[in-house]
Amino acid sequence: MLFRNIILTTALLLSAGIAGAAELLSPDGNVKLTFDLTAQGEPSYTLSYKDKPVVNNSLLGLKLKDGKDLVDGFVIAGETTSSFDETWRPVWGEESEIRNNYNELAVTLEQPATGRRMLLRFRAFDDGAGLRYEFQWADGDMQAFTIADERTEFAIPSDATAYWIPGDNDSQEYNYTRSRLSEIRSNMDAAHVGGPLFPSLSSPTGVQTALMMKYDDGLYVNIHEAAVLDYPAMNLSLDEARQTFVSDLVPSVNGEKALMRVGDVTPWRTLIVSDDARDILASRMTLNLNEPCRIEDTSWIKPMKYVGVWWEMITGKSTWTYTDDVTAVRIGETDYSKLKSNGRHGANTANVMKYIDFAARHGFDGVLIEGWNEGWEDCAFTPKETVYSFTKPYPDFDTDQISAYARDKGVSLVMHHETSSAVRDYERNLDEAFRFMNKYGYTGVKGGYIGELSPRGEHHYSQSMVNHYHYVVDKAADYKIMCFAHEAIRPTGVCRTYPNLMANESTRGSEYHAFSGINPGHTAILPFTRLIGGPIDYTPGLFENDISKYNPYSKAWVNTTLANQLSLYVTMSSPIQMAADLPETYERFADAFQFIKDVALDWDKSVYLEGEPMEYVTVARKAKNSDDWFVGCSNGIEPRVSEIDFSFLPAGQKYQATIYRDGKNAHYRNAPQDYVIETKTVTSKSKLKLWTASSGGYAIRLTPLR
Repeated sequence: MLFRNIILTTALLLSAGIAGAAELLSPDGNVKLTFDLTAQGEPSYTLSYKDKPVVNNSLLGLKLKDGKDLVDGFVIAGETTSSFDETWRPVWGEESEIRNNYNELAVTLEQPATGRRMLLRFRAFDDGAGLRYEFQWADGDMQAFTIADERTEFAIPSDATAYWIPGDNDSQEYNYTRSRLSEIRSNMDAAHVGGPLFPSLSSPTGVQTALMMKYDDGLYVNIHEAAVLDYPAMNLSLDEARQTFVSDLVPSVNGEKALMRVGDVTPWRTLIVSDDARDILASRMTLNLNEPCRIEDTSWIKPMKYVGVWWEMITGKSTWTYTDDVTAVRIGETDYSKLKSNGRHGANTANVMKYIDFAARHGFDGVLIEGWNEGWEDCAFTPKETVYSFTKPYPDFDTDQISAYARDKGVSLVMHHETSSAVRDYERNLDEAFRFMNKYGYTGVKGGYIGELSPRGEHHYSQSMVNHYHYVVDKAADYKIMCFAHEAIRPTGVCRTYPNLMANESTRGSEYHAFSGINPGHTAILPFTRLIGGPIDYTPGLFENDISKYNPYSKAWVNTTLANQLSLYVTMSSPIQMAADLPETYERFADAFQFIKDVALDWDKSVYLEGEPMEYVTVARKAKNSDDWFVGCSNGIEPRVSEIDFSFLPAGQKYQATIYRDGKNAHYRNAPQDYVIETKTVTSKSKLKLWTASSGGYAIRLTPLR
């Protein structure tokens, strides 16, 4: 719904061949973008914030597989400026209303040598700027063309501090590295070694977006992209000699980057900037650069808090597989009912019903079930055309009984579709799989794309795979199914257009606590990076740190305090949130578990109280359709005292604050389960100091006192 929509347009129709710098200011005048052509007719731009340089002179353009590149020889054929202001309502999110206010400059470039025209569209917001390419020429021989490379540059004015992960074409599951730009290359090997659970399938080519940086003059700058549809994802290759990042698109299997047609547009390249780190967290620019919702009826799209048959298999307590007779199992060749169960299969009827009981007893919306379907024994994470069935359950999984039981308990079910990256097989079976979900009352699907892709050689974030992810989301909407995928492309705000895309994993998620580890303080950088484009399915709520308690052969450890785990439900907002630990563990910590039961998923308003990349994030959010507020603080590696100013509360109203915080001896390794629960009365005039441990934090529920 749009509340305000003001468009003012001025056409500056310049004669072809007249060049000159054009300036674009944000509505508040703090962001200034300057566009110009070089003497060789190369498009270029600069960006500043409050007169401080954000991006020095940087070139733009595209290299084509065939014909003359779209990088030089241009003249300006026309310019159009406009202003836009609206307030729209997301289906779900961090706020119930979002303002979209920008000034725009559209520059039409003509290349006399070819007669082609390309439009560069720039938008300046109070918190940054975006740019994209649009293709307008009407050359009969060039209605379709192939982009061999994109030359979008970001010339950084100083040796900034960067918070980055390697620019892998197939994985985003890395710990973050903090270094100067000049140190990225020397740190790359170590950063890559600390990477995915499954070996990387491509060499790092730079760094990934969203790239967070802090300049020495105090500016915070975030480079990302918005509205990635029908186009590959963008990494950033660092030209060290020029201290310039250059766009590096994920290639297809044949090395080409993108097949385009006249009338197409690229994703937006985005720069969010402020002298206050909290403004980076508060930015809605990525969402605003996406198109409005295209789903007419959104009444079936509902935030979901869920538990699931998952962590017990991640930790090794139980298995996804039904039998240990792996060599006998081939889809379509083996009758599972004739094979002996291994006795440790997690998704059996009795166990799933236990989770349904737990969800119903504690007010959870849904239960995720992984390992329910035939094929897991043959999942070797190598390319193959067919791996799983999406409609055939294992012999010990009674689909009818489980579905009826969940319905009687008022609990939704979430299906897991692991594809092992056999994407064409998944697409062929998608309608049948979704009809099966509708029949048995599954309202959400968790997708998975582990391993090397089939067709062989394709990358997870290439144009064809971006189109695949969108195809699944679009098809799911036809069946009124909500989606969240793991190993898929990182969020770029597309959830505004397709709000049944509830989240993606897109990061080194909680599962790594049971594998090769997550660095302490990891959750203090993710809101500045992965969550810039939208919510992630991080699967928080891990209360037991010692994984050997579940699997005696494991030496893994959860590198956070229990209070930090509670904070994540607020600091990393998502319309789907999992309570990832085991039911019996939550029963042991019932008092702390209460916060997970109480915390909201959908918000009217969000206020960013504290923020420094990789150090700490403190957020207050007002629950939608409620007077309750929730506060979360996720701390980094260094213990610190967090200071809360409650001036965001309405004046004159008293609140009971139920505080879940680190105890005085808390430490992610030495005493992670040292926490304190206390209550205080606060008002808008109150201030509070709370100590947070290494990789610790706190969570607060604020309820009005009548």
